[in-house]
Amino acid sequence: MTDLSPTIEIETAPAPKFAVILMHGLGADANDFVPLVPELHLSDAPAVRFVFPNAPEIAVTANNGYVMRAWYDIRSFQGVNREVDEAGIAASCVTVRRLIEAQNQRGIPTSNIFLAGFSQGAALTYSAGLTHPDALAGLIVMSGYVPSQRFIESQLSAANRHAPVFAAHGRFDDVLRIQLGEAARDFAIAQGCKVEWSAYPMPHSVCEDEIDALRTWLGARLVASS
Repeated sequence: MTDLSPTIEIETAPAPKFAVILMHGLGADANDFVPLVPELHLSDAPAVRFVFPNAPEIAVTANNGYVMRAWYDIRSFQGVNREVDEAGIAASCVTVRRLIEAQNQRGIPTSNIFLAGFSQGAALTYSAGLTHPDALAGLIVMSGYVPSQRFIESQLSAANRHAPVFAAHGRFDDVLRIQLGEAARDFAIAQGCKVEWSAYPMPHSVCEDEIDALRTWLGARLVASS
């Protein structure tokens, strides 16, 4: 699970002091959210390094065993009840920790690092973020869910119990029903996180209003921490 293709990096300005590590969704790749960077219009904010890693290619049981990029195996899709591979989640959390450590070695402290993701990448954001031993700058969850409450509860980190979370979901999402996003939101709040939640009239995607809201949320935290 740690043998990843090279990551893509984009810096909004030289010498960034902040990083956003953004995980793609099931079957996508690191290129998927590269267009988000210019759409955020962060030119007036402190410099940020966006890091887009690739998940490994694995056989996904629920997709008839097709090999695709995935952060962990999904054994079945059953509405709000999904059977997932907790060992795979744990392995991807290790990968995320290594990505964080790589940014630490380049001068960006964990307190200036945001974890982000879409769909399965957002599920990994919850899993890796809430269990990371050092306090992160925040979590960005786009159309995500909590894949295993048991996994997170068994390794919950006191350092991130009050992490700020940006969470958004589509009301018409037929891939990950909004109830999954709402349950994840409620779970994060129950752990002590400060969640900013929005639902938009969209399917399993990202819309302009969501990007505008993320720009405001992220920009405010970059300025406050600079």
